[in-house]
Amino acid sequence: MTSSPGPFESLLSALSAAGAVASGLIFRASDAAFGPWTVLLLFGAGLFLTVRYRFVQVRHFRDALRSLRPGSDDGAGALSPFQAFMTALAASVGTGNIAGVATAIVSGGPGALFWLWCYGFVATAIKFTEAVLGVQYRSLGDARLSAGPMHYLKDGLGLRRLGWVYALVAGVAALTTTPITQPNSIAVVFESHFHIPTLVTGIGVAVLAWLVIIGGISSIGRVAGKLAPAMVALYLIGGLLVIVTHADRVPEVLALVMREAFSLRAGLGSAAGIGIMMAMRYGLARGIYANEAGYGTAAVAYATARSRRPVQQGYAAVMEVFVVSFVTSSISALTILVTGVWRSGLTSTAAVAEAFNHAVPGVGGWVVAGCAFLFGYTTLIGWGYYGEQFLAYTFGPRVIVPFRWIYCGLIVVGATSRVDLVWAWGDLMNGLQILPNLVGLLGLSGVVAALLRREEAGDSSGEGNSS
Repeated sequence: MTSSPGPFESLLSALSAAGAVASGLIFRASDAAFGPWTVLLLFGAGLFLTVRYRFVQVRHFRDALRSLRPGSDDGAGALSPFQAFMTALAASVGTGNIAGVATAIVSGGPGALFWLWCYGFVATAIKFTEAVLGVQYRSLGDARLSAGPMHYLKDGLGLRRLGWVYALVAGVAALTTTPITQPNSIAVVFESHFHIPTLVTGIGVAVLAWLVIIGGISSIGRVAGKLAPAMVALYLIGGLLVIVTHADRVPEVLALVMREAFSLRAGLGSAAGIGIMMAMRYGLARGIYANEAGYGTAAVAYATARSRRPVQQGYAAVMEVFVVSFVTSSISALTILVTGVWRSGLTSTAAVAEAFNHAVPGVGGWVVAGCAFLFGYTTLIGWGYYGEQFLAYTFGPRVIVPFRWIYCGLIVVGATSRVDLVWAWGDLMNGLQILPNLVGLLGLSGVVAALLRREEAGDSSGEGNSS
C-alpha cells in the first residue's frame, strides 16, 4: 500500500501546478499582446506617418547622414548629439540582429528578409516621431533630465495616467527581460564556442555592465560612442567578406528573396510548407525586434542630446533604423542565404557563425561570438538607462541606485537560466508598452509635421516645450 503524500510534497505539487498555470497564462497573454494585430498596427502606423511626413526618410536621407557628424552642442542635455545617436544605436543593435534575424529566415523562409526591409522602411518614420517628440517634450528641471513617451503623453496630450502606466510597464519590462535575455544569448555563445561556463560569463558581463551603468548616462554615452561604431564595423566587414566570397550567388539569392516574399506555394528546404503569410509574419515580427521602433525608447535616448532642434535628432533616428534594418540585419540574413546554411538545420546565432566560417574557417565563428557579446552588452547598458528613466518617473529618483544594482545582479541569473518564459514575458510587456506609445505618436504627429515644416523652412529657433 502506498503512503499518501505529506504536507511538504503536497505544497510542492500545488506550487508546481500553479507555476504551470501561470506559465500558460503568460504565454497566452503574450500571444495576444504581441500577436498579428500588434505587427499590423505598427506597420500601419509607420505607413501613415511615412505618408504624413511626405516620405521624410527618403527626402531627408542626406540630412540623416549629415546629422551623424560630431558637431557643436547648442542646447541643454546630457550628451552630445553624436553620443545620443550612438547610445540609441547601441541599445537597439542587440543579439536579435543576429539570432532573431537568422531565426526569421530559417522559420519564415528567404521571403522574410523582404518583409523585414518593408518594416524597416516605415519604421524610420516611427523612430523619427519618437525622437522628435522626445526632445520636444523632455523635462530638464531639477538638475535631472527626464524624457520618454510618458512626457509627451502627459504634456502633449494631457494623458497623465496613460503616461504613468506606460512608464510603469516599460520600467518593469526593462528590469525583468533585458538583463535576462541578452546575457543568456551571450553565455550560450561563449559556452558553445569557448567552453566558458555560463556562470563565469554571467559574472563577467554583470561586472562590466555595472562599471558603466553605475556612472549614469554620461558614462553610458562615452562607452556607447566607442563601442557602437566598432561593433557595427566589425560585423559589417565580416559579413561582407562572406558575401563577397559567394558573390556569384547574390543575384540568385536576391531573386529568391523577392519570389518567396510573395509565394503562394510551399517554400524550400527547411521552410517547406510555408508561403507569403509565414514570410510576412516572421519578417515583420523580427523587424520590430531588430529596430525596436514603436517601443518608445528612442524618445529617451535622443532627448539626452544637447540640441535645440528636435527634427535634427529625428534625422539621426532615421539613420539608426537604416543601420539596424538594412545593414546589420541584412548581413545576418544574406550570409546564411548565400552560404546555404539556412537549410542546414541550424538556427539562431549558430547559423550565422556557420555562415561566417564558410568564408574564414574557424575565425568566422569567433567574429560572430565577439559581435554577439558586443551587441548584447551595449543593449544591456542602453536599456539600463531606459529602465531607470521609466521607474524614476513612476516612483521618483530614489529608485535609480537600487535599480542599477538589481539590474546588474539579474544579469548573472539570466546567463544561467532557461529563458523561454522570459521571452514570452518580454513579448507581453513590449506589446503593452507599444499601444500607449502609439497613442502619443499618432496623436502628436501633427506637432511633428509642423516642426518638420519649420525646420525645412530654415527656422530652427527655440527648444520646444523642454522645461
